Amino acid sequence: MPGKHQRRFVASAASAVLVGGVLAAVIGGGGAANAAGNTCGVLFDDFSYSSATDTKFTANGWTARGNAGGPGVPGATWKASNITFPTVDGQKVAQLESSTDGTSSGTVQSEFLTAERKFKNGTYAARIKFHDTPASGTDGDHVNETFFAIGPAQSQTFDPNYSELDFSEYLPNGGWGEQGPINYQTSWNGYQDDPWVAHNAHDQQRTSIDGWHDVMATVTGSQVKYYIDGTLVGDQSYDDATGTFPVWPRANMSVNFNLWFIDTAGHTSGNSVYQEQVDWFFHSKDTELTPAQVAGATAGYRSAGKTFEDTVGTGPCSTTPPTTPPTTPPVTPTTTATPGDPANCTQAAAWEWSKVYLEGSKVKHGNHLWRANWWTQGSEPGLTAQWKDLGPC
Repeated sequence: MPGKHQRRFVASAASAVLVGGVLAAVIGGGGAANAAGNTCGVLFDDFSYSSATDTKFTANGWTARGNAGGPGVPGATWKASNITFPTVDGQKVAQLESSTDGTSSGTVQSEFLTAERKFKNGTYAARIKFHDTPASGTDGDHVNETFFAIGPAQSQTFDPNYSELDFSEYLPNGGWGEQGPINYQTSWNGYQDDPWVAHNAHDQQRTSIDGWHDVMATVTGSQVKYYIDGTLVGDQSYDDATGTFPVWPRANMSVNFNLWFIDTAGHTSGNSVYQEQVDWFFHSKDTELTPAQVAGATAGYRSAGKTFEDTVGTGPCSTTPPTTPPTTPPVTPTTTATPGDPANCTQAAAWEWSKVYLEGSKVKHGNHLWRANWWTQGSEPGLTAQWKDLGPC
């Protein structure tokens, strides 16, 4: 989202049948099927647990947060016990519950997330029940009902490896200068803390989304698309402010569900309790599925009586290099510099395929000196427009 975004510190036979049968059958033929052939697996969770301390919950890769820190109200408490698994609207769900009495010490927030960062490209989806009003107490708090993926914290300002995708940040009572209700989808390149500068792209819906919704995103090496209930609501590749900085993920991420308070400015009296429910979560790695395919796949898991499946990283992985990011400039190869005096290559390192290069970076390759025209990774100097030839070494 735009503005003052507070940072977060934060194969069995059965599986072969489901991945090869349910998912493949739903995908069908064509491009999506070809993508599925290159997938490294899927993760589906129906959240059929007894509590956040259920050994199956942690064994299946989830953790309920109990440590202090952001985002949200400074000094607030995070309680793992506020993650429960009741039956809501006829389905077993994961439920987050957060509350505030308008003070830091009286504010409790909740979050659960995957313990491992192993998510990057592919399809993400969850069925979530958002709420416009608290389960109890006075209304009006600036609460944020979220579903997102995030990588490691920035190691430097505008870290080129920073990765965060906010699939949905719902503010029923507003916040960040908005009156609400408003829902954001935001893809991040990075940020600067002081003064605050954000490199991100965002879309928003200025309407209530109270109730159950299917929230979905597809992520490739060059593009992020966001959907709500099968409708495309965001298509993002570069930051909004300059159109220069790529906002698709560059590093592996964890998947998170979080219910937190932006501030206590909207609180009036008493103690207010808010909830967010998650019916299921689904991820198909390296595969761009349609909303209908996701709906069919999740329904297939349920009809098969399968409450959990995780083959991410254990399936047949594609060996195809990452997609070269799309560029606004022409994509024809750059021409070799006019012969002249040799370039000064003494301070330039050799080009590396896996390394991220920012605009202005210089490298040696093929006995020539090259300068990056913009952000690039995996594009070989001399073969793509990402590089300018500065002459022979």
